[in-house]
Amino acid sequence: MSILVVGSVALDSVETPFGKADSVVGGSATFFAAAASLFTPVQVVGVVGNDYPLEQLDFIAERGADLSGIEQKDGPNFCWGGRYHFDLNSRDTLFTELGVFADFHPRIPSNFQDARFVFLGNIDPVLQLDVLNQVCSPELVVCDTMNFWIEGSRDALLKLLERVDILMVNDAEARQLADEPNLLKAARWIQARGPRYVVIKKGEHGAILYGDDWIFFAPGYPLESVFDPTGAGDSFAGGFFGYMAGAQSLGERELKQAMMYGSATGSFAVEAFSVDRFRSLTPREVAERVQEFRDMTEFEHRLEGGA
Repeated sequence: MSILVVGSVALDSVETPFGKADSVVGGSATFFAAAASLFTPVQVVGVVGNDYPLEQLDFIAERGADLSGIEQKDGPNFCWGGRYHFDLNSRDTLFTELGVFADFHPRIPSNFQDARFVFLGNIDPVLQLDVLNQVCSPELVVCDTMNFWIEGSRDALLKLLERVDILMVNDAEARQLADEPNLLKAARWIQARGPRYVVIKKGEHGAILYGDDWIFFAPGYPLESVFDPTGAGDSFAGGFFGYMAGAQSLGERELKQAMMYGSATGSFAVEAFSVDRFRSLTPREVAERVQEFRDMTEFEHRLEGGA
């Protein structure tokens, strides 16, 4: 089943302690589609300038992604530049040039409007709501947001949450949104406003899925070499949602498995700059890494001291 993804299609300039890349493809929709297309077809909606190298996305199209929802307009592309600190957990934004993205108003093609699965990338909540008004009756809606929208478009974001099944945020964003330092209480606060599930991403330390009355933790994969953490969260979302779209049901078992696939694709993303690692990545490699997760976390437990 296809996934509709709406988000940014950017050009990134990234500096890390281990290298540098200038004007490489990035953006939430790009990273998501690169990961999700390993498992299921993806329909991408976004906007690019006339300076954007669309041929750099051919590898996603070759996997069955439909890129016809990407509009190309006159003007410069959305560009972002950042410098990561030594631990790669913090970064400084060097520049943000919105270009044609400043006037982005998603138009969902008619053949995309019956999408069963929808991923709303990190854009203005007003636009995310507009996307949901253009699709018919999606079975599963997953949404990402960030501190900028939590602070500046809170009312629209709260309206959006009423129509979202799963919210994905990092730990700082969850605390900010709920005004609550405790992550469990923050997740429950968010669930009370609409989403049935909340995924809180914790970078290299993995992610936590909060269900109705259960919690599942997916660890981060231990890597010796990390080049670029840009897009890791969107790659996590792509692996997570890509697995869910191909699952037989949308229950607790499938959600837990999807968390591990998300953690695996997120870990592959950081092994190279831009989406370069996904160009040659195969579903088998992802499955093998998920098996490694199982091997690293499986253990026997016997309850002692019982009557």
